[in-house]
Amino acid sequence: MIVKARLGSPAGDGEVAAEIAQVLDRRGSLKHPPVSLAVSDGVAVAIAGLFRNAAPSGEVLGNFYRTGSADSTELIEAAQLEQGFVGPEGHAALYCLIGWVRAQVHAKSA
Repeated sequence: MIVKARLGSPAGDGEVAAEIAQVLDRRGSLKHPPVSLAVSDGVAVAIAGLFRNAAPSGEVLGNFYRTGSADSTELIEAAQLEQGFVGPEGHAALYCLIGWVRAQVHAKSA
């Protein structure tokens, strides 16, 4: 399924960090957090931009960063692969990107 972010400017670094912390805190405080509890489109795009690179997975993230559109399965797989190469903060950011993708798929399936 193709997921699309509402294009606008990607979020700035401070907004990305604050929103990731807020979403993780909210998800952690709930026993069963809803799929819809995810970062905003601008933050999702910005996260992809932070981790774009020349590897195939990085190219998927880069394409999403440039266009705001990607195949949901490819984007999740790319983010999961990149999680293996980053520290805890990067892992958390990519986790939030994966959550954003799942929220988009859930919204389209509902």
